[in-house]
Amino acid sequence: MSSKIFSTAVVGLDAEIVEVEAEMGGGQMGTFSVVGLPDIAVSESRERVRSAVKNSGLDFPRIKTTVNLAPADLRKQGPSYDLPIAISVLIAAGRINPVLSFNKFIFIGELALSGEVRAVSGVLSATICAQKKSFTKIFVPKVNAAEAALVPGIEVKPVETLREVINYLIGKDDISSFVASELILKNDIIPFDFSEVRGQEHVKRALEIAAAGAHNVFRLWTTTPSI
Repeated sequence: MSSKIFSTAVVGLDAEIVEVEAEMGGGQMGTFSVVGLPDIAVSESRERVRSAVKNSGLDFPRIKTTVNLAPADLRKQGPSYDLPIAISVLIAAGRINPVLSFNKFIFIGELALSGEVRAVSGVLSATICAQKKSFTKIFVPKVNAAEAALVPGIEVKPVETLREVINYLIGKDDISSFVASELILKNDIIPFDFSEVRGQEHVKRALEIAAAGAHNVFRLWTTTPSI
Protein backbone atom coordinates (compact mmCIF):
# COMPACT_ATOMS: atom_id res chain seq x y z
CA MET A 1 0.00 0.00 0.00
CA SER A 2 1.20 3.53 -0.69
CA SER A 3 0.22 7.05 0.35
CA LYS A 4 0.97 10.63 -0.61
CA ILE A 5 0.68 13.83 1.39
CA PHE A 6 2.17 17.27 0.90
CA SER A 7 4.81 19.49 2.47
CA THR A 8 7.14 22.21 1.19
CA ALA A 9 10.81 22.90 0.53
CA VAL A 10 12.19 26.38 1.14
CA VAL A 11 14.45 27.68 -1.63
CA GLY A 12 15.88 31.10 -0.85
CA LEU A 13 12.90 33.34 -0.06
CA ASP A 14 10.41 31.08 -1.82
CA ALA A 15 9.06 27.57 -1.33
CA GLU A 16 8.06 24.66 -3.53
CA ILE A 17 5.47 21.96 -2.94
CA VAL A 18 6.96 18.57 -2.01
CA GLU A 19 5.10 15.27 -2.34
CA VAL A 20 5.84 12.93 0.57
CA GLU A 21 5.18 9.41 -0.70
CA ALA A 22 5.41 6.24 1.39
CA GLU A 23 5.25 2.60 0.33
CA MET A 24 5.39 -0.62 2.29
CA GLY A 25 7.04 -3.95 1.40
CA GLY A 26 9.31 -5.19 -1.35
CA GLY A 27 12.54 -5.73 0.57
CA GLN A 28 14.30 -6.55 3.82
CA MET A 29 12.05 -6.51 6.87
CA GLY A 30 12.40 -3.51 9.15
CA THR A 31 14.39 -1.26 6.79
CA PHE A 32 13.37 2.38 6.53
CA SER A 33 14.71 4.49 3.64
CA VAL A 34 14.21 8.15 2.74
CA VAL A 35 15.05 9.11 -0.85
CA GLY A 36 14.59 12.24 -2.95
CA LEU A 37 17.79 14.23 -2.36
CA PRO A 38 17.53 14.60 1.44
CA ASP A 39 20.25 16.23 3.54
CA ILE A 40 21.56 14.68 6.76
CA ALA A 41 18.82 16.24 8.92
CA VAL A 42 16.13 14.75 6.69
CA SER A 43 17.81 11.33 6.59
CA GLU A 44 18.00 11.31 10.39
CA SER A 45 14.23 11.78 10.52
CA ARG A 46 13.93 7.98 10.36
CA GLU A 47 14.89 7.58 14.01
CA ARG A 48 12.85 10.56 15.20
CA VAL A 49 9.79 9.29 13.34
CA ARG A 50 10.15 5.74 14.71
CA SER A 51 10.26 6.95 18.32
CA ALA A 52 7.57 9.60 17.84
CA VAL A 53 5.15 7.02 16.37
CA LYS A 54 5.85 4.57 19.19
CA ASN A 55 5.41 7.22 21.89
CA SER A 56 2.16 8.32 20.25
CA GLY A 57 0.63 4.93 21.02
CA LEU A 58 1.07 3.28 17.59
CA ASP A 59 3.27 0.48 16.27
CA PHE A 60 5.77 1.43 13.60
CA PRO A 61 5.54 -0.95 10.60
CA ARG A 62 8.07 -3.78 10.71
CA ILE A 63 8.17 -4.31 6.95
CA LYS A 64 10.35 -2.41 4.51
CA THR A 65 9.34 1.26 4.42
CA THR A 66 10.36 3.61 1.62
CA VAL A 67 9.66 7.34 1.68
CA ASN A 68 10.18 9.43 -1.45
CA LEU A 69 10.35 13.24 -1.38
CA ALA A 70 9.42 14.51 -4.84
CA PRO A 71 10.58 16.20 -6.99
CA ALA A 72 13.80 14.24 -6.62
CA ASP A 73 16.01 16.96 -8.12
CA LEU A 74 15.09 19.50 -5.43
CA ARG A 75 17.30 19.51 -2.35
CA LYS A 76 15.35 18.78 0.88
CA GLN A 77 16.86 20.39 3.99
CA GLY A 78 16.06 20.47 7.69
CA PRO A 79 13.81 18.52 10.04
CA SER A 80 10.48 19.99 8.89
CA TYR A 81 9.65 16.77 7.00
CA ASP A 82 9.36 14.69 10.19
CA LEU A 83 5.63 15.30 10.62
CA PRO A 84 4.61 14.64 6.99
CA ILE A 85 6.84 11.55 6.82
CA ALA A 86 5.24 10.13 9.97
CA ILE A 87 1.71 10.76 8.70
CA SER A 88 2.43 9.34 5.24
CA VAL A 89 4.02 6.18 6.69
CA LEU A 90 1.13 5.59 9.11
CA ILE A 91 -1.43 5.92 6.31
CA ALA A 92 0.51 3.64 3.94
CA ALA A 93 0.89 1.03 6.68
CA GLY A 94 -2.81 1.14 7.52
CA ARG A 95 -2.10 2.25 11.09
CA ILE A 96 -4.52 5.14 10.64
CA ASN A 97 -7.49 5.49 8.29
CA PRO A 98 -8.24 9.18 7.72
CA VAL A 99 -11.89 10.15 7.37
CA LEU A 100 -10.90 13.55 5.97
CA SER A 101 -9.63 14.20 2.45
CA PHE A 102 -6.05 15.48 2.94
CA ASN A 103 -5.18 16.26 -0.69
CA LYS A 104 -5.32 19.99 0.04
CA PHE A 105 -3.45 19.88 3.37
CA ILE A 106 0.19 20.87 3.96
CA PHE A 107 2.15 19.38 6.90
CA ILE A 108 5.28 20.92 8.43
CA GLY A 109 7.06 20.17 11.69
CA GLU A 110 10.00 18.56 13.45
CA LEU A 111 9.21 15.65 15.77
CA ALA A 112 10.75 15.09 19.17
CA LEU A 113 11.24 11.47 20.25
CA SER A 114 8.23 11.92 22.54
CA GLY A 115 5.96 12.82 19.62
CA GLU A 116 5.97 16.55 20.38
CA VAL A 117 5.97 18.84 17.33
CA ARG A 118 8.84 21.33 17.46
CA ALA A 119 9.30 24.68 15.72
CA VAL A 120 10.89 24.91 12.28
CA SER A 121 12.09 27.73 10.02
CA GLY A 122 10.64 28.83 6.71
CA VAL A 123 6.97 28.66 7.74
CA LEU A 124 6.02 32.01 6.21
CA SER A 125 7.44 31.07 2.81
CA ALA A 126 5.78 27.66 3.03
CA THR A 127 2.39 29.18 3.83
CA ILE A 128 2.62 31.70 0.99
CA CYS A 129 3.42 28.84 -1.40
CA ALA A 130 0.54 26.74 -0.07
CA GLN A 131 -1.89 29.62 -0.48
CA LYS A 132 -0.75 30.29 -4.06
CA LYS A 133 -1.17 26.59 -4.92
CA SER A 134 -4.77 26.61 -3.57
CA PHE A 135 -4.18 24.40 -0.53
CA THR A 136 -6.87 24.90 2.11
CA LYS A 137 -5.10 24.01 5.38
CA ILE A 138 -1.56 24.03 6.72
CA PHE A 139 -0.53 22.13 9.86
CA VAL A 140 2.38 23.85 11.61
CA PRO A 141 4.04 23.73 15.05
CA LYS A 142 2.03 25.76 17.53
CA VAL A 143 4.88 28.22 18.09
CA ASN A 144 4.96 28.96 14.33
CA ALA A 145 1.21 29.50 13.99
CA ALA A 146 1.27 33.32 14.30
CA GLU A 147 3.81 33.51 11.50
CA ALA A 148 1.73 31.29 9.21
CA ALA A 149 -1.45 33.19 10.00
CA LEU A 150 -0.01 36.35 8.42
CA VAL A 151 -0.96 34.82 5.07
CA PRO A 152 -4.65 35.28 4.21
CA GLY A 153 -6.76 32.70 2.42
CA ILE A 154 -5.48 29.54 4.12
CA GLU A 155 -6.54 27.91 7.39
CA VAL A 156 -3.72 27.50 9.92
CA LYS A 157 -3.86 24.49 12.25
CA PRO A 158 -1.41 24.82 15.19
CA VAL A 159 -0.31 21.44 16.53
CA GLU A 160 1.70 20.36 19.56
CA THR A 161 1.91 16.57 19.13
CA LEU A 162 1.80 13.91 16.43
CA ARG A 163 -1.11 12.27 18.27
CA GLU A 164 -3.09 15.50 17.93
CA VAL A 165 -2.73 15.44 14.13
CA ILE A 166 -3.64 11.75 13.96
CA ASN A 167 -6.80 12.28 16.01
CA TYR A 168 -7.81 15.14 13.73
CA LEU A 169 -7.37 13.11 10.54
CA ILE A 170 -9.39 10.16 11.86
CA GLY A 171 -12.16 12.46 13.02
CA LYS A 172 -11.67 11.86 16.74
CA ASP A 173 -10.77 15.42 17.77
CA ASP A 174 -10.78 18.88 16.23
CA ILE A 175 -7.91 21.37 16.09
CA SER A 176 -8.92 25.00 16.47
CA SER A 177 -7.67 27.23 13.67
CA PHE A 178 -5.29 30.05 14.56
CA VAL A 179 -6.60 33.57 13.99
CA ALA A 180 -3.96 36.22 13.26
CA SER A 181 -3.85 39.19 15.61
CA GLU A 182 -2.86 42.65 14.46
CA LEU A 183 0.86 43.00 13.84
CA ILE A 184 2.19 45.84 15.96
CA LEU A 185 5.49 47.42 15.00
CA LYS A 186 7.20 49.54 17.62
CA ASN A 187 9.30 52.55 16.64
CA ASP A 188 8.83 51.66 12.96
CA ILE A 189 11.33 48.81 13.32
CA ILE A 190 10.29 45.75 11.33
CA PRO A 191 11.21 42.62 13.37
CA PHE A 192 12.34 40.50 10.42
CA ASP A 193 15.77 39.12 9.59
CA PHE A 194 17.45 36.55 7.33
CA SER A 195 16.72 33.54 9.57
CA GLU A 196 13.95 32.39 7.21
CA VAL A 197 16.11 32.56 4.07
CA ARG A 198 17.73 29.35 2.81
CA GLY A 199 20.88 29.83 0.75
CA GLN A 200 21.39 33.16 -1.09
CA GLU A 201 24.60 33.71 0.90
CA HIS A 202 26.06 36.31 -1.47
CA VAL A 203 22.85 38.35 -1.50
CA LYS A 204 22.58 38.31 2.29
CA ARG A 205 26.24 39.30 2.64
CA ALA A 206 25.76 42.23 0.23
CA LEU A 207 22.72 43.48 2.17
CA GLU A 208 24.54 43.17 5.51
CA ILE A 209 27.44 45.28 4.17
CA ALA A 210 25.01 47.84 2.72
CA ALA A 211 23.18 48.08 6.05
CA ALA A 212 26.43 48.48 7.97
CA GLY A 213 27.41 51.36 5.68
CA ALA A 214 23.96 52.96 5.78
CA HIS A 215 23.55 52.51 2.02
CA ASN A 216 20.02 52.39 0.65
CA VAL A 217 20.09 49.41 -1.70
CA PHE A 218 16.32 49.44 -2.00
CA ARG A 219 16.08 52.87 -3.65
CA LEU A 220 13.88 52.82 -6.73
CA TRP A 221 15.06 55.03 -9.58
CA THR A 222 12.05 56.59 -11.30
CA THR A 223 13.98 58.46 -13.95
CA THR A 224 16.50 57.33 -16.50
CA PRO A 225 19.88 59.05 -16.12
CA SER A 226 20.93 61.05 -19.15
CA ILE A 227 24.00 59.83 -21.00
